[in-house]
Amino acid sequence: MSKNEPFAPWQCPLCGDKLTGDSTLKCTKGHCFDRAKEGYWHLLPVQSMRTKAPGDSKEMVAARRAFLNAGYYGIFGRALGELCLEYGLPAAPDAPLHLLDAGCGEGWYDRCIAQAFAEKGSRVQLAGFDIAKPAVRLAAKALLTAQYAVASSFSQPVRTGWADLLLNCFSPFAREEFLRVLRPGGLRPGGRMIYVVPGADHLYEMKAVLYEKPYKNPVQQVEYEGFCPIGEREVTDTITVPAAQLEALFAMTPYYWKTPRDGAQRLKALPELTTKISFRFLVFEKE
Repeated sequence: MSKNEPFAPWQCPLCGDKLTGDSTLKCTKGHCFDRAKEGYWHLLPVQSMRTKAPGDSKEMVAARRAFLNAGYYGIFGRALGELCLEYGLPAAPDAPLHLLDAGCGEGWYDRCIAQAFAEKGSRVQLAGFDIAKPAVRLAAKALLTAQYAVASSFSQPVRTGWADLLLNCFSPFAREEFLRVLRPGGLRPGGRMIYVVPGADHLYEMKAVLYEKPYKNPVQQVEYEGFCPIGEREVTDTITVPAAQLEALFAMTPYYWKTPRDGAQRLKALPELTTKISFRFLVFEKE
């Protein structure tokens, strides 16, 4: 594996063969996938789609992008870039890091990572996928050096063992697929995973508005079969969000779907909200 290796992370979602090509990806069995004009591939088979348009809507994706681009989660982006540089270990000393973002959303996390690697002068091949096509469309248009696909975490169109480092930020935890796509160990350690979850105090002040009895997020030391924990980092900050951005922040949380109407109305009536944000970065290595 050399520094001039091709950037080819995908496998056929229909038969599992390696996909090759530039604008059109093809496998040895003749399945073809054309790249959309925005620069991504649709690798989610129709039979795997539970709805006509799975994932977040175009409006929700746009709201999330506006919120993240405003810089409120800057501490998150900086920590993520630093951790990817610290724990990312290529398969060979002269090879680029293969980084896979499972549940990439509209790509803000990846742009933070790409910036960190560019500033450090480190090489990375970054691929990401998400089940929401509106999100993938934005991600592909914003980071031309990466490769993006519409796909599901539970049936990833990613070559077995391709990823040196896997990123999972607030997305479904597909353990078996994560183990499959991560590089196996050998002369060098196995592939690694950065799993990001909310800290105990994350958005506590928002929950104090939404609910009569607000609660802190549980902090658990979870073990996952096939993975060995090798690191952890928590970052916290306090942000003040104006009313114009509050709805976007609210829609990014699981509370959006389970909050009583009166709680949502109380939040909507606020001129601004000052709240703590807290993120836990859990780092694992494939055994």
